Amino acid sequence: MPNATLLLGFIAAALVVLIIPGPGVLYAVARSLSQGRRAGLVSALGLSTGALVHVAAAAVGLSAILLTSATAFGIVKLLGASYLIYLGLKTLFARQPMVAMEAVAPHTLRRLFIDGAVISVFNPKIAVFFLAFLPQFVDPTAGPVAAQLLGLGLIYVALALMTDGTYVLLAGAAYAPGSVAAYCRARCRVMSAAVCISVWA
Repeated sequence: MPNATLLLGFIAAALVVLIIPGPGVLYAVARSLSQGRRAGLVSALGLSTGALVHVAAAAVGLSAILLTSATAFGIVKLLGASYLIYLGLKTLFARQPMVAMEAVAPHTLRRLFIDGAVISVFNPKIAVFFLAFLPQFVDPTAGPVAAQLLGLGLIYVALALMTDGTYVLLAGAAYAPGSVAAYCRARCRVMSAAVCISVWA
């Protein structure tokens, strides 16, 4: 694993990214609002399980790149940092309102878990994000790159489940459409700026 300083930096950056409400969070929150907290938590668990597929793929692919060429891995890190800055700026200056959370038809918990996993597995943006984000915190001199990437990915997924679960529990407790939408937009813009600053640093 990376050294303690790099690992703490990864955890801090991951939390900054995860606090921004994304489509996955909105999906889990919608389920929590329509079927209760349990349904929302199961949906969040499905989303995190699907993300593990992307973590494994990133670990295998990026470690193979490093074995081929350290320079190529450096280029991947540079492109990844540029992509993360682009995502932050895109969200920061976005003018369109967030999509409203509409009522959804009830499903069994098994179906909710499967739906959440499928949404994650077939979301190419998640794959691109992991390929861009994880290499920024890898130290090739600290051990096998694949193991580092896998460890960082598992930590990220665990943090994602924690933050998504928090949103789900809050949504299940109380919900006011106008205030939540405004809060999410404001938080999204502020935290996007923080993402850009943390990556640039």
